[in-house]
Amino acid sequence: MNRLIFALLMLGFTVLPVRGQTAPGETVKMDEVVVTDAAHTPDIFRLEPVQGTYIHAGKKNEVIDVLSLNASIAEKTGRQLFAKVPGVFVYDMDGAGNQINIAARGLDPHRGWEFNLRKDGVITNSDMYGYPASHYSMPMESIERINLVRGTGSLQYGAQFGGMLNYVGKQAPRNRPVAFETINTLGSYGLRATYNALGGTVGKFSYYAYLNRRVSDGYRDNASSESDAAQVTLGWAVSDNLSLKAEWARSNYLYRLPGPLSDAMFSANPRQSTRQRSYFNPDINIPSVSGDLKLGEHTQVRWVTSAVLGDRNSVLFDRPVSVVDAVNPLTGQPANRQVDLDHFHSYTTELRVLHQYKVGERSGSLLVGGQWMNNDLHRQQLGRGTTGYDFDLSLVTPGWGRDLHFKTRNAAYFVENNFKILPHLSVNAGARTESGGSRMSGVVTYLPGDVIPNRIEHNYTLFGAGLEYDLGGHQNVYTGWSQAYRPVIFKDIIPAATYDRADQNLKDAKGYNLEAGYRGDWKNLRWDVSLFHVQYDNRLGKLSLNDTAGNLYIYQTNIGDSSSRGAEVFVEARLPLPPQFNLSVFTSTSYLVARYGQARIAVGSANYDVTGNDVESAPRWTSRNGATLRWKRTSFTLLYSYVGRTFADALNTVTPSATGSVGLVPSYGLLDLGVSFRARDNLTIKINANNVTDRQYFTKRPLFYPGPGVWPSDGRSFNVSVGLTL
Repeated sequence: MNRLIFALLMLGFTVLPVRGQTAPGETVKMDEVVVTDAAHTPDIFRLEPVQGTYIHAGKKNEVIDVLSLNASIAEKTGRQLFAKVPGVFVYDMDGAGNQINIAARGLDPHRGWEFNLRKDGVITNSDMYGYPASHYSMPMESIERINLVRGTGSLQYGAQFGGMLNYVGKQAPRNRPVAFETINTLGSYGLRATYNALGGTVGKFSYYAYLNRRVSDGYRDNASSESDAAQVTLGWAVSDNLSLKAEWARSNYLYRLPGPLSDAMFSANPRQSTRQRSYFNPDINIPSVSGDLKLGEHTQVRWVTSAVLGDRNSVLFDRPVSVVDAVNPLTGQPANRQVDLDHFHSYTTELRVLHQYKVGERSGSLLVGGQWMNNDLHRQQLGRGTTGYDFDLSLVTPGWGRDLHFKTRNAAYFVENNFKILPHLSVNAGARTESGGSRMSGVVTYLPGDVIPNRIEHNYTLFGAGLEYDLGGHQNVYTGWSQAYRPVIFKDIIPAATYDRADQNLKDAKGYNLEAGYRGDWKNLRWDVSLFHVQYDNRLGKLSLNDTAGNLYIYQTNIGDSSSRGAEVFVEARLPLPPQFNLSVFTSTSYLVARYGQARIAVGSANYDVTGNDVESAPRWTSRNGATLRWKRTSFTLLYSYVGRTFADALNTVTPSATGSVGLVPSYGLLDLGVSFRARDNLTIKINANNVTDRQYFTKRPLFYPGPGVWPSDGRSFNVSVGLTL
């Protein structure tokens, strides 16, 4: 260990983030504590009921102070980052730290696409109506905190069932013309990461820029990864009432996919690989400009214009694990690989105005705004690639099996009003109207031309309401209800084969979020206990049907409804210890029942009723429990994470298939350790040991990318970083 720390010191310093300024007009409310030492500052708290141009009253929300965590930051270990947020399901298939895949309350965790994902308030979902996954992957070293507002915030952010997840980045320090930070990490399986940033403020101008580089050999064979990220932010405080910001951010990574395993392979050796020639490469740019304006003492305006520009590239040997990627003895070459490209051109502008007012002795806050999107997702798939082993997107045969455009124009307008009808009771009500549509055009070589054109209209008015009652003593009860919808996306309407057909009258999934909770702090105890219900109607899926001639075909259509109900509990206690010591223990536990209601699906050539079955990837129990001991400049964190069993398919198949594509996903428990030592005010050493017991586990059997089967998660690993601020 001493040699590893010495090597890090020779490479450079890991710099502790300089806590930057908050976004213009933003204040952060922390649970009230008596601070006698920085070690007593909580690492999770809540947003203000009204903050900047946002209303959070009556909504369950959490703020994670990333800088205070003894977590594996370079690897973006989701269970550690979201340890104190009950109910977060982490889809953990890539230990290289490329992306965070999470969901909550029985929703789909694939690249967080059930959330309205943002970075400093800028939307990062690749295409909200075509492919809502976020392929942008900022380094967690650049993040100061994470704001999560549950689904009842869907009116003012976007109509997503999951709510809003906003990564708040570091800002330029206000009181220094030049500040430098660098973060370097070494870890198991060839992990090497470096983050270097420069920022400052000169008069009315501020700047902040970083470069990040990370490489890893991967836990599994043929699972190497390399990533680059960069950002430049320029700010201008025009006056006390007006500030402007321009930003460009980019992330690019190349991940070599080791391929899925069968259950037998996983049991024999979870680190083995079934693929050597498969690669995944998203290259994303996010430019944005924003302005914050104060119109007097009571009105704030925020205007953000941004884009998501880039590509999602892959070259794969895309076959079930039962098909070996072998060399053809007749040609001396392996099979040609499949090349798929997505080109994103997504543009968004969002205007928000919040006005605070009084009626007699009662105060209120009125939010109005609009969001306009113009997107063009160009999808080129089923290209005939090379027989090589390197990352090569070239085609050996010109043309694509699918060459399609999915163009969307959408206008959304929202209003929400929060009003204190009593000194301790505030009520908010709001509405959001969405109007627009998506147009698909192009060519699928195996289908007639008249099958492809498809038009999806989005015309909805959604409503929501909530209340928050202050019980005094830093305690309150809250409740909220809000409608949500998820538009029909690109993959729902593309026939996968000649015998597939897409419903020309597909309905968007629609439903609502309902929650109620009690939160607060008292003496050395903090808590947030809530109940929730998520209704998700018009789910998309497939049915087996016959045409008038009796020929079988697979019909992509709405298959039925589902609902998720449960409880989320967070309790943290600070235990009395002698001076200089501070011990806190917590539990973050959720109980979830997510089931289909009146639904049927196709399996092979038959349809099956799945009414009452469990929804996929929705564990009944998720519990993360931990303790942090602080002594002078040193802190130790112990975290135990338990996730209950889940099903991979709507049939709730228990016995795994030969390919591992369906079957039970077993429960698992993981133990993590983290140590942080502040040698000086500007020098810190952090050591993390993840999955200390070396538990072999997997979290999901994916139905599509990166391929059906078992994708093992990482075993035991270690990493060390050293930090310095200059």
